[in-house]
Amino acid sequence: MIIALDAESVLLRAGIESVRVAASVAQALKAISTRAPDFALLDINLGRETSFAVAEQLASLGIRFVFTTGYGEDIAFPPKLLGVPRVRKPYTGGALLEAMRL
Repeated sequence: MIIALDAESVLLRAGIESVRVAASVAQALKAISTRAPDFALLDINLGRETSFAVAEQLASLGIRFVFTTGYGEDIAFPPKLLGVPRVRKPYTGGALLEAMRL
């Protein structure tokens, strides 16, 4: 959660008007259904779950997103998500902003 709050701070300082943080798949899916985002940063590891279900929902809605991860290349990605850009942790604010431009 600390990393998410730091990313939120970076994005707000960069001029992004609204940033929402969700700590679980359920929270993220509810936020998407309430108001779909323009773009999403998804940390793969959400404690006991992964954000893959959130990614699949975003993809089905045509919403751009990138993964942030501390995992190496050995994590098993669902085939549909193999081509999604990834930002490796630890990352800089510049790396996040660059990922949004992809």
